[in-house]
Amino acid sequence: MKQKKLLIAQILCLFMAACSSKVENRECTTGTVRVHINDFTVTYDDFEHPTRAAQDIAEYNNIKSIILAFYNGGTEVYKETQLRDDVSTYKTFGEFEFPLPMGVYTMVVLGYNKDVGDELVLSSPTQAEYTEGRIRETFVHTQEVNVNSTNPMDISATLNRIIAKLQVASTDGRASNATNVRMTMSAGGKAFNPTTGLATVNTGFSNIVGISVAAGSRSSSISYILLDTDEQTMDVTIETLDANGNTLFSKHVENVQFKRNRVTKLTGNMYTSESVGSSFQLETEWLPDHIHNF
Repeated sequence: MKQKKLLIAQILCLFMAACSSKVENRECTTGTVRVHINDFTVTYDDFEHPTRAAQDIAEYNNIKSIILAFYNGGTEVYKETQLRDDVSTYKTFGEFEFPLPMGVYTMVVLGYNKDVGDELVLSSPTQAEYTEGRIRETFVHTQEVNVNSTNPMDISATLNRIIAKLQVASTDGRASNATNVRMTMSAGGKAFNPTTGLATVNTGFSNIVGISVAAGSRSSSISYILLDTDEQTMDVTIETLDANGNTLFSKHVENVQFKRNRVTKLTGNMYTSESVGSSFQLETEWLPDHIHNF
């Protein structure tokens, strides 16, 4: 028992020694911080079911993971990730509780969809990147937090969607040998600044998505985009591919307009090359804002 108490005392000493230099002139104490992400507001234009009634976040399946981090300057002090499909990572999805030494911090919260192979890495309040897989629907919030009391501190975070959405819809039926659609953007990137929500890379990227509809049916393919300005114009190349990655059909669309938190739709023939109806059309109308409370 004495050895156990000694070990605990040693751990506490090490912890107190690691406190921020901002508090080195006073006694190093901690305060409990509780962050609630389960009740937040999402503003969107027809991203998904715009007329549905308010619902709990547990029913909004497009957020599969939440990253919460606190930074003291450029130093990461605390980070925790919750995965909706892994109940071992949380007690209540979207709620966090933990101790922090006294000090002033930048809090960063990322909420995003996630599939097998996707990897979103948060490095600092100004740097995050999808290093593996595809860009997913992504929400971000940052704010300054001042831990100046040992009393529990409750923080409610409102996350904002920072991506634009590209929807490519065919007006002809899927060819039987077409298995994937490749969408290549000439600008934007897979890295972004969580504080501004803007892309930090503007060199463009490609996404390959599978075609799920039966042969002969019209298809719809989705890609999410991180922009380096709130509104951005870029070229988009659309290709249908066979199982071996060979290009069956290709269309280059110039000057496609995107806006964060909006959907841009491209429609046209994707599986046939006849001149009639083979050109793509661009829908430029934005739908009115819709406020959805979770």
